[in-house]
Amino acid sequence: MSQNTYRAAAIGHTGAGNYGHGLHLPFQELDNIEFVAIADPDEAGRGEEMEKTGVQQGYADYREMLDKEELDIVSVGPRWTTDHLELLLACINAGCHVYSEKPMTATLAEGDQIVEAANQAGKKVAVAHQAVYLPSIHAVKEMVHDGTIGTVQAIHAHGKQDRRGGGEDMIVLGTHLFNMMRFFVGDVSWMQAHVTDNGKEVTLDDARDATEPVGLIAGDCVNSYFAFESGVSGLFDSRRHEESGDYYGMEIIGDEGRISMRGGGGDNLVIYPHPCWSPADTSQKWEAMQVDDTPFSSGNNLAVIDLIDAIENDRKPISAAEDAVAALEMILGAYESQLTGKRVAFPIANREHPLKG
Repeated sequence: MSQNTYRAAAIGHTGAGNYGHGLHLPFQELDNIEFVAIADPDEAGRGEEMEKTGVQQGYADYREMLDKEELDIVSVGPRWTTDHLELLLACINAGCHVYSEKPMTATLAEGDQIVEAANQAGKKVAVAHQAVYLPSIHAVKEMVHDGTIGTVQAIHAHGKQDRRGGGEDMIVLGTHLFNMMRFFVGDVSWMQAHVTDNGKEVTLDDARDATEPVGLIAGDCVNSYFAFESGVSGLFDSRRHEESGDYYGMEIIGDEGRISMRGGGGDNLVIYPHPCWSPADTSQKWEAMQVDDTPFSSGNNLAVIDLIDAIENDRKPISAAEDAVAALEMILGAYESQLTGKRVAFPIANREHPLKG
């Protein structure tokens, strides 16, 4: 671990996205970070978070915090994307590196602005796609690339498919899956999708707000096809159900076997070391994969450690701002394809939200 010390602060907004999934908590756990300040316009929430973390300085206005404190890293925690562009740009312009909640932005245009600003300022932006920081997921990537299941042919990813199934599932949880698909097999060349609501083709009239403001959504059933530049085919599906089953995860399919992952990280990994999927053949069984079982809850710590290493070695974080934009492109591309009735080439020309018309 780095011997340098970094001054860090957190931006949250109690009642409006809060502090995300604890992005700031590693600041109090890592020895090379001095956690010095919290900004939250909600007085009660700010006080509660300061007491919980032991931080002595609190601000109602994040701008005042960025102006008065000498900071190296800031976490932008609110789950809502409403103010993400403003918050991230303010941090970057104040000379800070950023660890941001996902989804990073609601539109590709906003994401592009953040990527450009960070590159011009020489600052690193990491995004909380925690799974790709886990040792188990890195072990899977190594297996994918060393031929453990032969030549990779396809990745089938599945949303959680609870009451948010369809468009909301795709933006809230699908962003993790799309980021992971790219982590394994690279960039998308083009995609095509079919989005329906109650069995009917989605149109602009079906656009609605999500449960939380993370951008417009539509549809209760999404089926997307991706053609990766590597030649791998990708599929994503999400359909609304009243109760969530064990859907969330993906299968990586090779010509000599397949790897199955269920859950948010690498805690449920199995390999089927046979070329043909044949459930009726009881002699061909799934085998548990022996990998590091670091829990998903450690993802934030690993992300911050990686961010610091990226700062010190001037490299891209494992899940950087541009990766967040690319994952969002796979989400918004579904609507672009549905509304135009065509396959969509990447990078997508329309950088605004397709559901805005």
